[in-house]
Formats: sequence, structure tokens, C-alpha cells
Amino acid sequence: MTENTDDILTLLPARLKEARRAKGLSLEAVANLSGVSRSMVSQIERGESSPTISTLWNLTRALQVDFAGLLEETKTSDQIEVLRQAEVPSIDNMGQNCRIRILSPPEEAGGHEVYDIRFDHDGTLNSQPHARGTREQLTVLEGAVRVTSGTAISEMQQGDTARYAADVTHSIASKGPARVFLIVKNA
Repeated sequence: MTENTDDILTLLPARLKEARRAKGLSLEAVANLSGVSRSMVSQIERGESSPTISTLWNLTRALQVDFAGLLEETKTSDQIEVLRQAEVPSIDNMGQNCRIRILSPPEEAGGHEVYDIRFDHDGTLNSQPHARGTREQLTVLEGAVRVTSGTAISEMQQGDTARYAADVTHSIASKGPARVFLIVKNA
């Protein structure tokens, strides 16, 4: 790892930008994933601002890189990337009485997305149509849910799996507590 403070200040902006581009993320996407404003991310990448430890932590979590990895001279392919439960990003402002954990890496957004969704009593997740040809695969891990895709409706129990069109209005609803594993495969 680089020891010299000047080297760190020189390497950090370029390495953050390189990590963002390697993941195929826009400045806006990194801002949304990290909670750091788009303008601040841009200033850091241009070397116009030095991030606080908290900001750097949020950026490295969003980019799924560690701080030391940003400053290492060489990368190793023999590693296992682990996100502990508390580090898995979540979406808490979608749906009603449901919590969505994002299990897929940020670079998969818009391609192959994986979610762990927990529903409380009367939980619902209503979705507008995704891109043409998008399909979803849902497996009920706990409880029971109702899946709607267009005009088709299916009652699902623990252990059931459904595959359905997601390029139409679709929803998942539960009467009681439930948990599902959802894979979104964009066309």
C-alpha cells in the first residue's frame, strides 16, 4: 500500500473514478448508492475535494471496494468479496410495509438484479412495467404472497417459485409476514 500522503492524495481521485467506471456506474448512480451528493463525488474524482473518512467509507461501500484496495499497486484475483448483513444496501421507500435488500452488485443494475424482500402484514410492492422483455423469478422463502403480472394472478406458498413478465404492471402482496427472493432479468 502507498505510504506517502502526497501519493495517497494523487492516487485516490483517479482510483475512485476508475472503480466507478469499472462498475459501469454514473456519478448519479454512485450518489444514489452512497448517499454522497453527485457534485461531491465529482469534486473528489477531480481532486478538488478531499473526502472525510465517513464520505470515503460510503463511497467504497457503494463501489464495493475497500480503502486499502484503492491504494494498492496490484490487485489479486484470489479473493472472496463479502458484504456483511449490515453492509447490504436496502431500499426502504418503495412499496408499503416491505423492506428490499439489494443482493446483486451495483454493476448489475439494469441487467440481472437480485433482491431479498421482506413483507410485514398487508405488505405490497407495486411495480410499473420494466423494459420490454424483462422477466422476474420469485421464490417464496417464508409465508405466502399473491403475485400479479398484467391480468394473471397466482397465490404462492413457501417454497413456490413463479416466473412472469415484468414488462407489464406487476405486484407482490402479502396478508401476513412473508419473505421472497426475487431475480429481475432485464432483456
